[in-house]
Amino acid sequence: MVRIKPFKGLRPTPEHAADVASPPYDVLSSEEAREMARTNPNSFLHVVKPEIDLPPETDHYSDEVYNKAAENLKKLRSDGIVKQDSEDSYYLYQIQMGAHVQTGLVAVTSVDDYLENRVKKHEFTRPVKEDDRTRHIFTSGAQAGPVFCIFRSDPDLRKTFDKIISAEPEVNFIADDGVRHTLWPVCDKKLTSAITDAFAKFDSIYIADGHHRSAAGSRAAIQLREKNPNYSGDEEYNYFLTVIFPDDEMRIMAYHRVVKDLNGMPEDQFFNRINERFEVEKADSATDAEPSKPYEYAMFMDGQWYRLTANNDGIDLSDPVESLDVQVLSREVLQPLLGIEDPRTDPRIDFVGGIRGLGELEKLVNSGEWKVAFALHPTTVEQLLRVADANKVMPPKSTWFEPKLRSGMVVHLID
Repeated sequence: MVRIKPFKGLRPTPEHAADVASPPYDVLSSEEAREMARTNPNSFLHVVKPEIDLPPETDHYSDEVYNKAAENLKKLRSDGIVKQDSEDSYYLYQIQMGAHVQTGLVAVTSVDDYLENRVKKHEFTRPVKEDDRTRHIFTSGAQAGPVFCIFRSDPDLRKTFDKIISAEPEVNFIADDGVRHTLWPVCDKKLTSAITDAFAKFDSIYIADGHHRSAAGSRAAIQLREKNPNYSGDEEYNYFLTVIFPDDEMRIMAYHRVVKDLNGMPEDQFFNRINERFEVEKADSATDAEPSKPYEYAMFMDGQWYRLTANNDGIDLSDPVESLDVQVLSREVLQPLLGIEDPRTDPRIDFVGGIRGLGELEKLVNSGEWKVAFALHPTTVEQLLRVADANKVMPPKSTWFEPKLRSGMVVHLID
């Protein structure tokens, strides 16, 4: 069973929601965040990326950065920009990007479920980033950014969600990027109990994005339990902030690759090696080359697009990792031909989120800084869930979720 519960969310008053809600801390550089928040003192970037309010040379992991986060959150509260709800509530959070709409549940999820793998993962985490988010939690007394999660769609929950969103929302705004964000608080005891009971029937939920935030929430809970051996389990620190969406409303975009050189190979030799592994066709444009099905790739080099189609006979479709498009590209091209053994650390490769389009790949290669680009077909949500169910790890930069959640819509206080 999956254990979630309602909580007294800290959130902006409706008139301030559009100013407060910000992109997640890890999708902007400090320079981009500093510019975005420069004329907006209420932006939640001042809390999740507090280095923007300190000199640029400041160490991002210094005490003054975490103390600044706590100071900025305290100021938002004292100024009445954000307030804590008086009743335990769930919140329905709907995001609309163009014609795409997805509606998720803001809830706090049991740390024990995370530790016992009922909250399933698909990524490795880095200690330095876990340390960073854990310190942020302890210093601010809050889980400021939600973990983006998935549940397998359930007809009863859909009916409950539809009933809730048929009412007038409390928060409804369009952000600068054109994405609409809408929020419905749910404090009716009958409805909150129905939602809690519905999730209790699930064996698991899945992390889509936010592995470091969930790991930090569990680390903070473990440390606080050690200080309080008589803990009851109901303390707020035993839960971490999540927004949980049904799998059939999720959208994953592709994550493309650019590579600096051909690993010392002449171009004709590289093409011969590619032709040994793929069916290769010239394409008239990026639009013509864009992958339309699994195991189809687009390659751009020297001003020309190519469509590459892999031979399915060599793909182990029973293996949830080895059958991923991104893994096939790595196994057939990046490792053996281009010498990229670990894309996490090799400076010769970079990654381009699918929302930026194939035009961005053209731009990068035409700049001369990159030699060749590869566009991929998107990983599906079901492929991600299969990897997590198998307790395996996705290759790096396999999924680009869009639209993004906003930080500051609802915050979970742990103290």
